[in-house]
Amino acid sequence: MRFAYLAASIIFILSGLGPAKAFEIEASRTYSAPDGRTSLRIISTADANVFEPIILEFQRQHPTINIEYVIASSTELMRAIYEEGADFDLAISSAMDLQTKLANDGFAQSYASSATEVLPEWAKWRNQIFAFTQEPAVLVVSTRAFAGMDLPKSREELISLLRDNPQKFEGRVGTYDVRVSGAGYLFATQDSRNSDSYWRLTEVMGRLNSRLYQGSGDMIRDVASGDLALAYNVVGSYAMSRLADFPNIKIVQFEDYTNVMLRTVLIPRNARNIVQSGFMIDFLATLKLRPNLTKLTSLPPIDASQLQATSAARPIRLGPGLLVFLDRLKKQNFLKNWESSMEQE
Repeated sequence: MRFAYLAASIIFILSGLGPAKAFEIEASRTYSAPDGRTSLRIISTADANVFEPIILEFQRQHPTINIEYVIASSTELMRAIYEEGADFDLAISSAMDLQTKLANDGFAQSYASSATEVLPEWAKWRNQIFAFTQEPAVLVVSTRAFAGMDLPKSREELISLLRDNPQKFEGRVGTYDVRVSGAGYLFATQDSRNSDSYWRLTEVMGRLNSRLYQGSGDMIRDVASGDLALAYNVVGSYAMSRLADFPNIKIVQFEDYTNVMLRTVLIPRNARNIVQSGFMIDFLATLKLRPNLTKLTSLPPIDASQLQATSAARPIRLGPGLLVFLDRLKKQNFLKNWESSMEQE
């Protein structure tokens, strides 16, 4: 099995926490406000190019708040908050299960406002986790690789397509390495709940020597370059944001079901700037009122009517049900089955 990972990470050294500890980050950017007097430290799984328009618009409304934006994988974000006690003011993640565990185990502070009150009940949990986007997991395909071929409309059609054309797809299918990707593990466990076809699909992908990734961005890039013919379970918002740059890719939302991930934000237990954290949560909770940001970021805001209009949509629900597959034995068994299906050793 071949692997493709994000480019070299750098190590973020914590200070003021006793003995030096470190967790891996991918990038860090500081956004100075026009009249910066206070700072908001955010750790997030969202790429800077996706989230930057939100930061800049937020600072236009709050010109005294500087923002330090640290990007990490969902597993490293969990490590930073859960194991190392990093002093971030906000944690933003696509891994809903890990966010739920942080709140469930006492690593999140409570918050409530008029903005969070109007969020649907399914988009928040215990006034500690707040969803601000609803993003489908999609199939991304190369239009060149599929020239003259029908696109699969369901997982069953995808399985048949891959089985019938091994010479075309050998080494050219991408998906998450669920052992290292929190979002990938979330999508995979939800797939296993929704349909038995997931395990047959993983077996087929394993036989085709599929390539494993840590994030959606690299999968999209490799489909666009032609290294991959398709990538499975890509975060749809990232794919949408790259359509202008990569006109040779196409997004497929399956008709059998489409998992919809809720990107969430919480205030970690060690947060220092609580007031400023609340301002950002309120801003994110009301993204639906800012269509310009939806266009700039390709991040679809929380909108119950949009989900109801798509019969195949399967929103992943916040709550203790997400903790099931984080149980140590349950996770070990799932990963063992996944490795067996993907022909991993």
